Amino acid sequence: MRSQVFSGTMPALMTPCGADRRPDFDALVRTGRQLVEAGMSALVYCGSMGDWPLLTLEQRKEGVERLVDAGLPVIVGTGAQNTAQAAELAHHAKTKGARGLMIIPRVLSRGSSPAAQRSHFGSVLAAAVDLPSVIYNSPYYGFQTRAELFFDLRREFPHLVGFKEFGGAESLSYAAEHIAGQSEGIALMVGVDTQVFHGIVNCGASGVITGIGNVLPREVLRLVELCRRAAKGDVEARRSALELESALAPLSVFDEGADLVLYFKRLMTLEGHKEYALNLNASDVLSPSQDRLAKGRRETFRAWYAHWSGAKD
Repeated sequence: MRSQVFSGTMPALMTPCGADRRPDFDALVRTGRQLVEAGMSALVYCGSMGDWPLLTLEQRKEGVERLVDAGLPVIVGTGAQNTAQAAELAHHAKTKGARGLMIIPRVLSRGSSPAAQRSHFGSVLAAAVDLPSVIYNSPYYGFQTRAELFFDLRREFPHLVGFKEFGGAESLSYAAEHIAGQSEGIALMVGVDTQVFHGIVNCGASGVITGIGNVLPREVLRLVELCRRAAKGDVEARRSALELESALAPLSVFDEGADLVLYFKRLMTLEGHKEYALNLNASDVLSPSQDRLAKGRRETFRAWYAHWSGAKD
């Protein structure tokens, strides 16, 4: 089933850059390979975590091509200034061998119009031909992507196989009941790091798209594993999953804020990935207090995890 493309744990890759503030695609591929080797099922590029608004279309296409040419499974983000550009990115992903698409709503103009959003999603799905795709809901786009629109699109585009939910617990519950619950062939992806347990255990999500998983891949994969076992009734796994999610929460919550890329890049450097020390815009930096917060929360989590009995069976 094509919906199986959207299963497992997928980090939303950030875009590393060199001293010239241009994308470092060699580092992007190295990071992607390390994450897949750690156990990630696929890589997402270029969503919000990849800083798509700061990249040219040519740069985004190059990043996709480099990852695909390296033999890595890639899900391509189609956020763009307008629908024509989003469709161009979708067509490029299809022709270059990407595994799937992550399609966000239309932004910047007529974002609250259901008719405009239907046209936008339809145009991108048509350009993707038959590439497995998920559409996206996020409160930050000012448009609630609901079941009626999803199934209207799915009737025309059967390669629309899933739904990514970036909202909170209530939004995930809605998506589980009214979208994914309508068919076993519809994948539900948890799109925010703070809702992994609820998404998998309570909502039956097939996969997770993660930000903190770039920084702590082993720990996030452990959380997903425990949640899957908990969903099958494993009492000890449930207890451990809740403990781990609670301990991760001070770091996972960065995924919900406007500075998510800045926080996660800083955490990457603290984990030894120096290629993430800079941002594409020189002025995009954490404040001193934000930097101290990130360091302190990482140190607290690392100290806890080192002594946590649930780190391994």
